[in-house]
Amino acid sequence: MSAPTPTTTREPTDPGGPTGQLATWLTTTSLEQIPVHVRERAAHLVLDGLACALIGAQLPWSRTAVQAVLDLEGTGDVPVIGWGRTTSGPAAAVLNGTFIQGFELDDYYPAAPLHSTSLVLPALLSTASQLRSVSGAEFLRATVLGFETGTRVGLALNGTEMLSRGWHSGSVFGTHAAAAASGVLRGLDAAAFEDALGLAGTQSAGLMAAQYEATSKRMHHGLASRNGFYAAGLAQAGYTGIKRVFERPYGGFLSTFGEGHHPDASQITKGLGETWNTEKITVKIHAAMGGLHPAIDAALALTADRKLTADDIETIRIEVPDAIYHHGWWTAERPLATIGAQMNIAYATAVALLDGHVRPEQFLPARIDSDDVWELIGRTEVEQVDEQQDPTWDQPGYNTRITVTLRGGEVLTRALNQPHGGPDDPLTNAEIREKYRALTARVIDADRAAEIELIVLGLEDERDLGRLVNLLAAPARGALD
Repeated sequence: MSAPTPTTTREPTDPGGPTGQLATWLTTTSLEQIPVHVRERAAHLVLDGLACALIGAQLPWSRTAVQAVLDLEGTGDVPVIGWGRTTSGPAAAVLNGTFIQGFELDDYYPAAPLHSTSLVLPALLSTASQLRSVSGAEFLRATVLGFETGTRVGLALNGTEMLSRGWHSGSVFGTHAAAAASGVLRGLDAAAFEDALGLAGTQSAGLMAAQYEATSKRMHHGLASRNGFYAAGLAQAGYTGIKRVFERPYGGFLSTFGEGHHPDASQITKGLGETWNTEKITVKIHAAMGGLHPAIDAALALTADRKLTADDIETIRIEVPDAIYHHGWWTAERPLATIGAQMNIAYATAVALLDGHVRPEQFLPARIDSDDVWELIGRTEVEQVDEQQDPTWDQPGYNTRITVTLRGGEVLTRALNQPHGGPDDPLTNAEIREKYRALTARVIDADRAAEIELIVLGLEDERDLGRLVNLLAAPARGALD
C-alpha cells in the first residue's frame, strides 16, 4: 500500500495538552515548514546513521544477534542491512538499530541522551517496506519529526537524570521517536498519533547496567525502534493506547519514569515548529560513549605535540559531572569486555593518551588487554564535581577536566565544556561526509558508498527509496575481520 492520507481529521482527547499538541503537530507539519538548513542537516545525520549501520552489520556481536533473531523470527520482506538477507519488519528494526549502535560511533543528543538514527531509521525502513511507494521527501520529513519527538520527550523527562538513576535513557524515550517517524509515513491523524504515543510509552524500557559486559546494550535502541514501529502500526489499525500519556498523574509516562526527579511536560511543546533540536544532535568522532568524548578530546590535546608512554605518566585525575560519573566510571577489571571499554572513562582516556586516537582498533581484544593500558587505568582516579571547571562557561555542559601528572613532576591539564561535535562546536556537514567515507571504506566498495551518499544527500528529489534499500541490503565486509 502507498503512504496513506488521513480521510478524517479526528482530534486527540485534549488538543490543548502536551500530548494533543504534539500529536496535532506531527499530523500537520509539512516538509516545506521545516527550514532548509534543518532538512540538510537531517540528511547528513541519515548518512552518518547508515555509515554506522554498515560498519556495525558484520561485527562479531552483530553476527550473533542476526543468527539469534532470524532463528526466532524467520524470513520476511524487509532487508537486514549489510547481510543480503530479509526478515520481518519488527525483527529488521531490532537488527538494523542494533547495527547503528553496534560500535558506539552513532549520534547522540546530549541534553536528553538518546541515539536518534538508531531509533528512527530502522522503524522507517521497516514501515516503508509495508507501503507501495515512499519518496525520499516523505522519508526525510518523517525522519525530522521523529528526531524532534524523541529529543523533546527526553527533555520533558529530564533525560540526564534518568541516566544518573540507571535507566538507559534513550531506549526509554526513544520509543516515541520511532513511533512518531513511523506514524508520519503511515499518515496517522492526530487521534491515532495520540494512541501511538501512548502505545510507545507503555513499551519503554532499558537498564544501564548492560554497559559493563552485556552485548544487550547494543540492542536496546533497536528494541525501542521495533516497539515504536509496533506502536504506530497498532494505532493505524485502531488499537488504542494510553490517552494523554504525558499528562496522566498515575501511571503516565512522565509521572512514572520521572518519579523522584523533575519532569517538565512543557518541554514537549516549547518552541515546537520554531526550535529544531535536530541541529543539536551530536555526531561522534570517537568510538566511545558520548559522555567520554570531552575527556578523550582533552587527552588528545595534551598529547598533540608529544608522545607519551605508560612509563611517562604518574597519575591521571578526571573530574566529571553527575551523569557522566555514573554512566562512565567504575573500577574496571580484567578481562574487560569491548562494550565495557567503550563505556569506561579510564580506559578511553588511557588509549587516547597512548595511541593518539580512539577508533575501532582501540577496542580489539588484544588492545583492551594490553599491559600499558592497564597500568594507566590503575593510576586513574575519577571524581564527581558540581562546580564549573571554568568560570567563563555559561552552561554546565560536560564540565570535564583531565589532569595528567608526569614522572618528574610536570602537570598537564585541560578542561572542556563539550567535545568537538558537541552542540556549540558541531561537526560540519563536510566532516560528516568525511566520516561516512572513512567508515564505509572499511566495509563496502567505493562505488556503492558513493551511490548511497548521492541518494541520501539528495533525498528530497528521490521518487522512491527502492534503490537506496537495495544498496543497503547487499552484504558488507566485517570491520574487525
